[in-house]
Amino acid sequence: MTPDFAAEDMRWMREALAEAELAAAEGEVPVGAVLVAGGILRGRGHNQRERGRDATLHAEMIAIRNACGNMGGWRLPEATLYVTLEPCPMCAGAAMNARVDRIVFGAPDPKSGACGSVLDLPASGMLNHSAVVTGGVLAEECVALLRSFFAGRRDAGRKGRELEHD
Repeated sequence: MTPDFAAEDMRWMREALAEAELAAAEGEVPVGAVLVAGGILRGRGHNQRERGRDATLHAEMIAIRNACGNMGGWRLPEATLYVTLEPCPMCAGAAMNARVDRIVFGAPDPKSGACGSVLDLPASGMLNHSAVVTGGVLAEECVALLRSFFAGRRDAGRKGRELEHD
């Protein structure tokens, strides 16, 4: 059974999914993020690590940076970060540093998720800020996009190895 999520959360997660699709089209791991405050889209981003050759170019980091520019400061009060994959420690930490109130993610990340899967930075009480976390919003769509991307990469690798043996 699919959980009932707020229509607003599903709306913005669809925007994050659109960003993730841009990442996939660029050959990046398909993760997308949007940051919303006051019902207005304030920042957006998708993974650009390969293209930018920069380990910090995660979707969340780009969306937060974009929102800070649009909102005129590093504090993002009453903001919600929507991301298709559970944020890693770097991105969850950046959201806490920016004083984001909520983090909403689609797919859990059992390898490096820092919003409940491996760590739970927003609820840890060890930082000077906390955030409410909602996971699983449009999870099936988020997981499907990731699976499709990695299946395509595996297929491309197999075809490359087959050509080497011909």
